[in-house]
Amino acid sequence: MRVAGRPRLFEEQAALEEAMQLFWRQGYEGTSMSQLREAMGLSSASLYHAFGSKDRLFGRVIEHYVSRPGSVVSIISASHAVPAGEALTQLLHRSIDEQFDDSHPRGCLVALAATVGPQDHGTESGRIVADQRERDYEAIAALTRRAFDEGVPATAVTSDSLARLIHGFILALATQTHDETPPQDLHAAADALATLWS
Repeated sequence: MRVAGRPRLFEEQAALEEAMQLFWRQGYEGTSMSQLREAMGLSSASLYHAFGSKDRLFGRVIEHYVSRPGSVVSIISASHAVPAGEALTQLLHRSIDEQFDDSHPRGCLVALAATVGPQDHGTESGRIVADQRERDYEAIAALTRRAFDEGVPATAVTSDSLARLIHGFILALATQTHDETPPQDLHAAADALATLWS
């Protein structure tokens, strides 16, 4: 017996994937509703019924994006059995690898949304993006606190300032990848940053 609603869930996920790819390549402002309808294979009525406005669709796309493997939170979650200092280093290098992955547009959609998404944090999607960046920071901060608790060498930084530094580095990767900075240069920069705790 077929479970009611299951086919639509699958179609919604596929449609969100198409919308995500489009927003990721072109940005929020550069993506029109007609382009979204075409990419998602939906009529205007179906798109509005399922997702509402472009702003709400963008918010759903961000939620879909961060549920994928390779997000900051998922990388940290997967490293719970690793010493925190090592997990921090892995986070930097895996973030670089993820942003250069050829299976999707370069960069990080959550980072890029600061410049290509709705600028008003009063919008639903603006709040979702800002909230996600804050969740990413909190996950990093929890990891830096664990690193300090585990006896990682404390240089002239606190665990919170180290978390801000790492978060800023990861957000900046989106710009660096768009500027075609060679990945080996970014990995070298990650190694330099990791000297703060290794």
